[in-house]
Amino acid sequence: MDGSVFLLLAAIAIVGIFVFVAISLTARRNYEFDKDAYQSDWLHIENSLQKENKATYNGAIIEADKLLDKAMAEMGIPGKTMGERLKKSGNHFTQLNSVWHAHKMRNQIAHEHGFSPEYTQTKRALSSYKQALKDLGAI
Repeated sequence: MDGSVFLLLAAIAIVGIFVFVAISLTARRNYEFDKDAYQSDWLHIENSLQKENKATYNGAIIEADKLLDKAMAEMGIPGKTMGERLKKSGNHFTQLNSVWHAHKMRNQIAHEHGFSPEYTQTKRALSSYKQALKDLGAI
C-alpha cells in the first residue's frame, strides 16, 4: 500500500513538472520589442498625417492598425486577424474600447466605399493606437 501511494505521488509530481515546463516554454510574458524600430515606424505614421490633406487620414489609421497588429502577433497573442487578437488580448490594454473603436474605423476605411474620417477622429484613433503600443511595451 505504501509503495503504491508513493508511486502515485511521484507520477503526479512528474506530470506536474512537465505541465509547468510546457506552460513556461509557451508563455511569452515579457516579450522584448525592438523599440527603436517601433518608435521609428510610429513617428513615420504620425508625420504622415497632414491636417490639410484628407488623403493622409486613411493611410495613417491603416498603418497604425498594422503596426499594432504586428506587435500583438509578435507577443504571441493568438488569432488570425487583428479582431481575433483583440478578443483574446485579455488585460493588455488600458483602453481596450478605444482600441476597438479605432480598429472598427480602420475596417470602415477598408470596406466602406467613400468612408473618410474627420481629422479629429483620425487623431483620436491614432492616440488609441499609440496608447495600445505603449501598453504592450512596443514604444
